[in-house]
Amino acid sequence: MTEIWFGQACGLPSQEYRQLAMARQRQLTKPEGALGRLESLAIELAALQGVERPQAGRVPVVVFAGDHGVTAQGVSAYPAEVTVQMLHNFAAGGAAIAVLARELGLPLHVWDVGSRATAPIAGVVTDKTRHGTDDFSTGPAMSETELDAAFAAGRRAVEAACAEGADLLVLGEMGIGNTTAASALAAALGPLPLEDLVGAGTGLDAVRMVQKKNLIGRALALHGEHIAAAASPGWEALRRVGGLEIAAMSAAMIAAAQRRVPVLVDGFIVSAAALAAVRINPGLRPWLLFSHQSAERGHIRLLETLQAQPLLALDLRLGEGSGAALALPLVRLACAVHNNMATFAEAAVADRDGPA
Repeated sequence: MTEIWFGQACGLPSQEYRQLAMARQRQLTKPEGALGRLESLAIELAALQGVERPQAGRVPVVVFAGDHGVTAQGVSAYPAEVTVQMLHNFAAGGAAIAVLARELGLPLHVWDVGSRATAPIAGVVTDKTRHGTDDFSTGPAMSETELDAAFAAGRRAVEAACAEGADLLVLGEMGIGNTTAASALAAALGPLPLEDLVGAGTGLDAVRMVQKKNLIGRALALHGEHIAAAASPGWEALRRVGGLEIAAMSAAMIAAAQRRVPVLVDGFIVSAAALAAVRINPGLRPWLLFSHQSAERGHIRLLETLQAQPLLALDLRLGEGSGAALALPLVRLACAVHNNMATFAEAAVADRDGPA
């Protein structure tokens, strides 16, 4: 670790504005608590943004892409070249997150932090020092210097995406093989049993899922003691069994929180990046809001480990930031009712403690 920026404080949510937002909720023309988690969501966002009336209008989406050496072991139903092909699809506007971002009016930033693309792709920012990780079933996924570079790229992406201000940030990923890396990270850092984590990913059958689980088990036997003994297990886990795009997302979360920008966390891969980031900088955790529980087998265990309560459960397992984008309208509506509902006094409606 040659840089220490990612260990610096993220700041705390404002208790003053949390109390002000709670007071406003009590004055709105409804029974207290009647809007359930929409109320707590608006209050939490107010505390994070340091305002009485939170907003979710300016929401950049940053998708990080990287390839994984472990795909040589047959852990994905899709070939490794799909990562680069999907980068072209993102840039052309044909990927799910591109469609969702367009429909929601969100700026989409695509950062190649480690794909196997050998030439620049129009519409994609290239910010990488290598083309994919090494196979972590036989050795570390990357070096200290390469992990440093991925962290620096994640920070730069946040600086670019949030340069004109942001109410909230959505992160997504693309990388064939990254459910394997995410499962290894979750197992090492939870710690969590592989039996609860390894899922179908891009669509593996039962036999290949067992092979995937056994491969990760062997990798953890190779790296586990080094991760546990490290000064920063989160950092060492990313270096040994992570991915370049996963590391960049971990860095992006920390960088966003340090700018006081909350992150709307997507599914299994982004949650694994969140776990690593929280292990590196625990002060990050209050800045993470969780969009959904995916259909990927291990996601519920990751959410439990992070003590997270997701907003939606739609059986998604696409990634790209798609689940976070789908949850954003709910966040916007939570803000709208908090900000725009009339109070009892404004509407001349008797409160519960008023006259019968």
